[in-house]
Amino acid sequence: MNTPSTERHTIAVLVDNEAGVLARVVGLFSGRGYNIESLTVAEIDPAAHTSRITIVTSGTPQVLEQIRAQLARIVPVHKVVDWTIDKPGIEREMALVKVAGTGDRRVEALRMADAFRARPVDTTHTSFVFEITGAPSKIDSFIDLMRPLGLVEVSRTGVAAISRGPDAM
Repeated sequence: MNTPSTERHTIAVLVDNEAGVLARVVGLFSGRGYNIESLTVAEIDPAAHTSRITIVTSGTPQVLEQIRAQLARIVPVHKVVDWTIDKPGIEREMALVKVAGTGDRRVEALRMADAFRARPVDTTHTSFVFEITGAPSKIDSFIDLMRPLGLVEVSRTGVAAISRGPDAM
């Protein structure tokens, strides 16, 4: 949970897609005691051999500035963008949410899923697996509503983020 002096930021890092880069980025966080709340990594340009690492972290403004500066100094890093302050961005995440129940709880879980535009991707007589995509806060709300209805398990992808408008990162 964030204290009043901490902020949650989404930081995208464009890196060379080579062995050890992710370990160096994660090592920067662990070596200084910074927490990573979400981490996603994927190759975005096979021809240029570049990947994007998207990190959600929290800290004071000074700590977040230090994180950005230290990330930019890692040799295979091409660019660091803090979507929270540098550019307005769009954040999305996907989750699979397993809910078990029968009777009224089952009906209510289906009704809530429909309201959140979560779709059932697996159904048995006693359970559902819902797929939901959206802002992390939407997924958090859906999970909280599923708890009393029989929440069994959650698997989340982590945040993917991109800037608004026509310009690239």
